[in-house]
Amino acid sequence: MSWAKSNTTKHTCNDGDGPAFGRKTPGCPRCDELLAGAAPVQWAGSKRRRDEEMERRSIAAHFAPGGRHARGECGPVCTFGDW
Repeated sequence: MSWAKSNTTKHTCNDGDGPAFGRKTPGCPRCDELLAGAAPVQWAGSKRRRDEEMERRSIAAHFAPGGRHARGECGPVCTFGDW
């Protein structure tokens, strides 16, 4: 199930900011759920895997046989990926 603001219980601890340093507060509805074993919220649509895959593909393309690195298009010192 993807996360949506409307289908999760809200924290009331720490003025609604949630547990400080991961310390759950008994009496807070969401902390009580987590203490009882509820799964933490997982963000749907994380870009991390997609970004890592794009980076892996660009590195593979740069260093592939016949790629820019093999053709010498990087200059005397290859600085590909240094940003």
